[in-house]
Parts: sequence; C-alpha cells; structure tokens
Amino acid sequence: FFFFFKLENKTKGKLQRQICQVVLDHFEKQYTKELRDEWTGVRDVLTHPMCWQYAVLLNKFSWSLELENTMCLKGYHPLFQETLPYLPGSLKCYISRTPGRFPAQKHQPGKLKDYYLLNAASLLPVLALDLQDGEEVLDLCAAPGGKSVAILQCASPGHFHCNEYDGLRARWLKETLESFIPAPLNKSITVSQLDGRQIGDLNPELYDKVLVDAPCSNDRSWLFSSDIHQATLRLMQRKELSSLQLQLLRSAVKALRPGGSLVYSTCTLSKAENSDVINLILNSCSDILPVDISDMGKAVSQEFTLLSGTQQHELLVLPERGKAWGPMYVAKLKKI
Repeated sequence: FFFFFKLENKTKGKLQRQICQVVLDHFEKQYTKELRDEWTGVRDVLTHPMCWQYAVLLNKFSWSLELENTMCLKGYHPLFQETLPYLPGSLKCYISRTPGRFPAQKHQPGKLKDYYLLNAASLLPVLALDLQDGEEVLDLCAAPGGKSVAILQCASPGHFHCNEYDGLRARWLKETLESFIPAPLNKSITVSQLDGRQIGDLNPELYDKVLVDAPCSNDRSWLFSSDIHQATLRLMQRKELSSLQLQLLRSAVKALRPGGSLVYSTCTLSKAENSDVINLILNSCSDILPVDISDMGKAVSQEFTLLSGTQQHELLVLPERGKAWGPMYVAKLKKI
C-alpha cells in the first residue's frame, strides 16, 4: 500500500511540476475576470490531471455486448439519457464517476477498434448538429477525428467531407477513420487537406450541416507546455486566433446551404474565441440566425456543469471535480 501511495504522490508531483507557470499566470488574469468565482474550481481541475475523466464512445461498426457488460462491471454507465432533444440510438457512450482511463486500443491496419476515448463534452457539438441520414456534412477542422467518428455513429451522411489543413494532423485523421470506419463506407467519405478558409469559395452552398471545431488555445494542453519559449509564443499568438476562427466561420457560412445548420465549437474558456467570434458573425451576416440549444443544455445539466448566463444559442461546459468534462464551447447557427 505504501508503495502505491508513494508512486501516486510521485506521479502527482511530476504532473504538478509540469504546469507551465507562464500560461497559468496568463489564464489566472484572464479567467478571473471572465469567469469570476467559477474560475477557482475550474483551475483546480485543469491543474490536476489525476482527477480528469475519460468517456468511452463505443464503435457501432465493431459492436460487442461483451464490451458493454465489461463497462458496467467496471462501474461505467451510459452518459446520455433519452431526454435529449436529439439522441440517436446508435450513439453509445459510457462514463465513470471516478477519475481514470479505460485502456487505449492500438491502431492495427485492417482491424476496427471497439471504442474511442474522449472528453465527454466533445460529443455536444455533434449532438447539436442534429444529423440525419443522407445529408451532406462537412467537418471543417476534423483532426484528430473524434468528432468525425461520433458523427458517423449518429447517422449515415449522403456524403461526409472531413478536412484538415495541417499535414501531420491530416495523417492522424486518416488513421483514426481507418481504425473506426469499415472500408465499404469510405466511398461516402472524402478526406481533404485544404485551407478551411477557402472551402466556402470552393464548395459554395453544398452542405446541409457544417461543424467548425476550430483551432483554439487548448486550455488543458497549454497548461502543461514543457517548453516555456513555445508557451510564451503561443500566448503572444493567442490574440490572432479569433481572426482565424472568424475567417473559418465565414468560409463555413458560404459552404452552407440555405436552411442548413452550422455548429461552432472550441475547447477553450476564452470569451474572445467563443461568444465574441459568434457575435461578430451574427452581426455581420444577415443570412445567419442563432439557434436555441438551451433544451440540450437542460437535458445534459446532470452530467455537465454549464456556465450560467450564456445566450440561448450557446453552451460552455466548465470542468469541476466529479464532472471533469470540458472546457467545451458550443454555439449553433442557421442559414436562411
């Protein structure tokens, strides 16, 4: 017992030492102002990875009753209840109240994985899309591919376009899809490596549903930047991210058919990259309207802690102990 206690403390100390003080000081200043009292609890979770939780998204293309039984025996339970406005029966995700990580599966060419480990809040942008079979769907910034996999658990698009500009991340995306999606379905999936800012001009009004899971200042990973120079550079460039996000959103709006829906998401708490970007789009695009997703917020409030005071078309998931999901910002828009 003493050995394990000592090992846990050593691991905890190692993770604690890896926190980048430059980033934490920056977050402290910004988020104390933006989140006020909520920031203390959020900071407590973000700076202690030992309390992070991981959800297990089952792969319907490699379904196993044995796996579901194993999940239950290990104390996992289904994440979503049937009260959600949109919840396909084929989407199955399990979570545990206690921190810890289910064992990961290695990529094996030609063999499908049974499940994908993810932050449970990552499924909210996908559920907000309200996907239906046969639709033309675009995942504009798709790597590493978790949300693309979740989209394909929900529905069978007529055509599914997964795009990732970064070369290394694009290879990661292809490997993820190969690990989870059976080969016959590949004919309905296109993986591209285009600049997302140009897709709207290349494919105007082509898609029924568009997901913009935008590049952002990833609060969880940035806090553990081991290279102080890289962390400092990231913080300097942080101000430019909202401009990129706005350009990606404008492109997505062009790519969307009239009547189509767009979901924007990030994994940051930053107001400049979240509601400010959405407000700029709403104020500058006369053909874009906000879509009320407050019903979804109410339906998931048992499992997720949501920031109060947000507008009806947006949600912000705040990590807290025992519900260490997020950060995840979600906003939904519609083209008229």
